Amino acid sequence: MADNYGTSIRPVRTIRYRQIADDLVARLDQGEFAAGGLLPSEAILSAHYQASRVTVRKALEVLRAAERVDSRQGYGWFVAADPLQQSLTRLGTLDEQLAAEGAVSSREVLGFAFVQPPAWVRARFGDALAPGEQVLEVSRRNLADGQPFARVTVWCPGSLATDLSRSDVERAPFARLLGLSLGGARQTIGADAVSRTDAAVLGIPEGSPVLRAERVTRTTSGVVALVSEHVYPAHRTEFVVDLPAEAADGAPAGLRLVN
Repeated sequence: MADNYGTSIRPVRTIRYRQIADDLVARLDQGEFAAGGLLPSEAILSAHYQASRVTVRKALEVLRAAERVDSRQGYGWFVAADPLQQSLTRLGTLDEQLAAEGAVSSREVLGFAFVQPPAWVRARFGDALAPGEQVLEVSRRNLADGQPFARVTVWCPGSLATDLSRSDVERAPFARLLGLSLGGARQTIGADAVSRTDAAVLGIPEGSPVLRAERVTRTTSGVVALVSEHVYPAHRTEFVVDLPAEAADGAPAGLRLVN
């Protein structure tokens, strides 16, 4: 093909990485990948588009620049979304925290059994457990807008949980089911690498970063009512706390969360 001056003209051809970027944008717009959810690995995308990983990575970088996707060490690529924030300054349930962020909260019970508690759990209960007393151990997956948000395991003294069923703990938080007057909770949060089991529950790669929280909830009389462990994908949540110099009653500000 030649122009009016006899000069050869090449047809304009879209660069391959931009074709891939455009297709990924279309798939994102169609809702194929949920906000905060993981994308297929670079290797899988390379095979799907029959392109090198370098080309696929360049396409993903285009989407990152447009703030459509992001990546973190250990995770790979995921759909960009603002982390859901959890306040650590008031007494509230995880369902309430998610609702406050505009997310639809749901839960799936993964395990329900009366067992002898792990040693560290029995130690947290202290005198609240009689010698040899079993606890109700409930493991669940909490979801935000249908996407895995947390793996939570809760332990409750058997003496308090005799009338609870699996369907009960699937529909409502322990605090509401037990009808106890709760005085507050102490929560310890740290970073960890996710186990193979939790990786499968949360839909993230094994060994990727998570936030692990241990929580001890007490009644107004100071008796431990619940002990729980929470594991969150690190890219999906942030813990937020206001730190006044002093609380209204003159006591140091603290964490006030329950299950």
